[in-house]
Amino acid sequence: MFTKSKSHDHGSQGLGIPPAPEPTPAPAPSALTAASAPRAPEPSRPTPRSSNLSTLSAGVKYEGNISGAGELQVDGSLKGDVRVSRVVIGEGGSVEGTVHADVLDVRGRVSGAIVAKQVKLYATARVEGDITQEQLAIDQGAWFQGRCNQAKRDTPGAAMLEAHAPKPDKADKPEPKTPA
Repeated sequence: MFTKSKSHDHGSQGLGIPPAPEPTPAPAPSALTAASAPRAPEPSRPTPRSSNLSTLSAGVKYEGNISGAGELQVDGSLKGDVRVSRVVIGEGGSVEGTVHADVLDVRGRVSGAIVAKQVKLYATARVEGDITQEQLAIDQGAWFQGRCNQAKRDTPGAAMLEAHAPKPDKADKPEPKTPA
């Protein structure tokens, strides 16, 4: 009675209905790379971190001062002072010098003074030096040797820097001599 028509025999029973076009698959990245790799941000909307982030990679040793308005990720070894808006010191990273930043995250080592608005010492952190900050968080397991000074929250950053500026000694100033 009823017969099933073959897929290539479209409209043979006189219904006059054309077959639906088959959708063409859009080229897509392989399922393996899409599932395992995180997506990069679109070029039209770069994230603030990606455009201003500088990295000192693991295994790299650098001697000298670093300053700027951007962000710094330290996974290598740095001997010198750092003055940027945000510093992240990775577990394998180390800084030997003064660190000035708005935000500082330490997972590695710091030998020197720290002056920042926000400081976070993670469990793997090892800090030897004084910390001047507005906000401080220390995870259990972090090692810290030094003094901790909380700056006033309404004090601008320049005042925090003045607090750590070297002060002249009275011995350095010559005394005015009076005639005899």
